Amino acid sequence: QLQLVASGGGSVQAGGSLTLSCAVSAFGSCMGWFRQAPGKELEGIAAIDTDGSTDYADRVKGRFSVYKDNPNRTMYLQMNNLKPEDTAIYNCAAAHLHPCLLVPGPYRWPITARSGGTQVTVSS
Repeated sequence: QLQLVASGGGSVQAGGSLTLSCAVSAFGSCMGWFRQAPGKELEGIAAIDTDGSTDYADRVKGRFSVYKDNPNRTMYLQMNNLKPEDTAIYNCAAAHLHPCLLVPGPYRWPITARSGGTQVTVSS
Protein backbone atom coordinates (compact mmCIF):
# COMPACT_ATOMS: atom_id res chain seq x y z
CA GLN A 1 0.00 0.00 0.00
CA LEU A 2 1.31 3.39 -0.98
CA GLN A 3 2.25 5.76 1.82
CA LEU A 4 2.49 9.52 1.37
CA VAL A 5 3.68 12.12 3.87
CA ALA A 6 3.20 15.82 3.14
CA SER A 7 5.29 18.46 4.88
CA GLY A 8 6.66 21.95 4.49
CA GLY A 9 3.67 24.07 5.39
CA GLY A 10 4.02 27.23 7.40
CA SER A 11 3.07 30.87 7.75
CA VAL A 12 4.23 33.49 5.26
CA GLN A 13 3.28 36.98 4.22
CA ALA A 14 1.59 37.68 0.94
CA GLY A 15 4.08 37.62 -1.90
CA GLY A 16 6.25 35.07 -0.15
CA SER A 17 7.16 31.53 -1.16
CA LEU A 18 6.94 28.05 0.29
CA THR A 19 7.87 24.62 -0.98
CA LEU A 20 5.80 21.64 0.07
CA SER A 21 7.17 18.10 -0.02
CA CYS A 22 5.38 14.81 -0.49
CA ALA A 23 7.53 11.82 0.45
CA VAL A 24 6.19 8.59 -1.04
CA SER A 25 6.87 4.89 -0.66
CA ALA A 26 6.35 4.74 -4.44
CA PHE A 27 4.92 7.07 -7.04
CA GLY A 28 1.52 6.47 -8.51
CA SER A 29 1.10 6.84 -12.28
CA CYS A 30 -0.48 10.21 -11.55
CA MET A 31 0.38 12.42 -8.57
CA GLY A 32 -1.48 15.47 -7.40
CA TRP A 33 -1.71 18.24 -4.85
CA PHE A 34 -5.01 19.26 -3.29
CA ARG A 35 -6.07 21.85 -0.76
CA GLN A 36 -9.05 22.72 1.35
CA ALA A 37 -9.68 26.05 2.99
CA PRO A 38 -12.01 26.40 5.98
CA GLY A 39 -15.61 26.29 4.87
CA LYS A 40 -14.67 25.64 1.24
CA GLU A 41 -14.69 22.68 -1.10
CA LEU A 42 -11.67 20.50 -1.73
CA GLU A 43 -9.70 21.85 -4.67
CA GLY A 44 -7.26 20.12 -6.98
CA ILE A 45 -4.38 22.46 -7.76
CA ALA A 46 -1.60 20.53 -9.51
CA ALA A 47 -0.96 17.15 -11.10
CA ILE A 48 2.08 15.49 -12.61
CA ASP A 49 2.29 12.45 -14.84
CA THR A 50 5.03 9.82 -15.01
CA ASP A 51 6.51 11.58 -18.04
CA GLY A 52 6.68 14.88 -16.15
CA SER A 53 3.76 16.54 -17.90
CA THR A 54 1.79 18.79 -15.56
CA ASP A 55 -1.64 20.29 -15.09
CA TYR A 56 -2.58 23.26 -12.90
CA ALA A 57 -5.71 24.91 -11.65
CA ASP A 58 -6.17 28.32 -13.23
CA ARG A 59 -5.91 30.17 -9.95
CA VAL A 60 -2.35 28.88 -9.31
CA LYS A 61 -1.07 28.73 -12.88
CA GLY A 62 2.11 30.75 -13.23
CA ARG A 63 2.69 30.86 -9.47
CA PHE A 64 2.90 27.19 -8.46
CA SER A 65 5.14 24.51 -9.91
CA VAL A 66 4.95 20.76 -9.30
CA TYR A 67 7.93 18.50 -9.88
CA LYS A 68 9.32 15.15 -8.76
CA ASP A 69 12.65 13.86 -7.53
CA ASN A 70 12.35 10.26 -8.62
CA PRO A 71 15.50 8.83 -6.95
CA ASN A 72 14.44 10.30 -3.62
CA ARG A 73 10.76 9.43 -4.12
CA THR A 74 9.61 12.95 -3.33
CA MET A 75 7.19 15.26 -5.08
CA TYR A 76 7.35 19.00 -4.51
CA LEU A 77 5.05 21.95 -4.86
CA GLN A 78 6.92 25.22 -5.25
CA MET A 79 4.55 28.07 -4.39
CA ASN A 80 5.53 31.62 -5.30
CA ASN A 81 3.75 34.95 -4.94
CA LEU A 82 1.47 33.49 -2.32
CA LYS A 83 -1.86 35.19 -1.64
CA PRO A 84 -4.12 35.12 1.41
CA GLU A 85 -6.59 33.04 -0.58
CA ASP A 86 -3.96 30.29 -0.82
CA THR A 87 -4.44 29.68 2.90
CA ALA A 88 -5.56 26.08 3.29
CA ILE A 89 -4.60 22.59 4.36
CA TYR A 90 -2.62 20.98 1.55
CA ASN A 91 -2.20 17.28 0.89
CA CYS A 92 -0.84 15.09 -1.85
CA ALA A 93 -2.36 12.05 -3.48
CA ALA A 94 -1.57 9.24 -5.87
CA ALA A 95 -3.97 7.97 -8.51
CA HIS A 96 -4.23 5.67 -11.50
CA LEU A 97 -5.28 8.23 -14.06
CA HIS A 98 -4.25 8.75 -17.66
CA PRO A 99 -3.96 11.36 -18.88
CA CYS A 100 -2.99 12.79 -15.53
CA LEU A 101 -5.27 15.83 -15.33
CA LEU A 102 -7.25 17.66 -12.67
CA VAL A 103 -10.34 17.56 -14.87
CA PRO A 104 -12.20 14.73 -13.15
CA GLY A 105 -12.41 16.97 -10.11
CA PRO A 106 -11.05 16.36 -6.62
CA TYR A 107 -13.98 14.19 -5.58
CA ARG A 108 -13.72 12.00 -8.68
CA TRP A 109 -9.99 11.49 -8.80
CA PRO A 110 -9.35 7.72 -8.58
CA ILE A 111 -7.14 8.16 -5.55
CA THR A 112 -5.20 5.17 -4.33
CA ALA A 113 -3.46 6.92 -1.46
CA ARG A 114 -3.53 10.33 0.19
CA SER A 115 -1.26 12.03 2.67
CA GLY A 116 -2.17 13.86 5.83
CA GLY A 117 -2.42 17.61 5.55
CA THR A 118 0.09 20.39 6.01
CA GLN A 119 -1.17 23.86 6.87
CA VAL A 120 -0.28 26.87 4.75
CA THR A 121 -1.23 30.28 6.11
CA VAL A 122 -0.69 33.44 4.09
CA SER A 123 -1.18 36.76 5.82
CA SER A 124 -1.86 40.04 4.07
